[in-house]
Amino acid sequence: MTSPTALVDGLDHFTITTSDLKRSRSFYMDVLGLTEGDRPPLGFPGHWLYAGGRAILHLVGDGGATRKGGRESDEQGFDHIALAARGMAEVAQRLVARGVSFETREVPGRPRKQIFFLDPDGVKVELQFDARIEAGG
Repeated sequence: MTSPTALVDGLDHFTITTSDLKRSRSFYMDVLGLTEGDRPPLGFPGHWLYAGGRAILHLVGDGGATRKGGRESDEQGFDHIALAARGMAEVAQRLVARGVSFETREVPGRPRKQIFFLDPDGVKVELQFDARIEAGG
C-alpha cells in the first residue's frame, strides 16, 4: 500500500488539561527539567513548557480551553496532539474530500495558523502551520 505525500513534519506539542496548574508546572519542570517559556495571549490560564528551546508541553487550566473552543470535556488529562505541518490549503482539501469536519484558527500574536479535527476514535488532532510559509514568504 502506498502512502500519500506526507504533509506533517513532526510533533509540535501535546496538551494536558489540569485542575492544578501550579502543581503540574512544578512537576514537569522538576521531574523532566522543562523550563517555562513564552506563551501567546490565548485568553485562558496555562503555561508553555520548553525543552531544547522549543515549546513541547502546553498545560491548560481546568476548563480553560473548553471556554475558548478547545477541549470538549471537563476531564483532566491528555487533551490533544499537535503536529507541525505544511500545505494548509492542501490539507483542508484532503479533509473536505474525505468528509472530515475541521476548524481553522489563528494563534493570537503569533504567525501561526491551525487546523483542528478528530480522528476516527475521537482523538483531537491539531495541525500547526507557519503563516509566513503558507503565505509564500
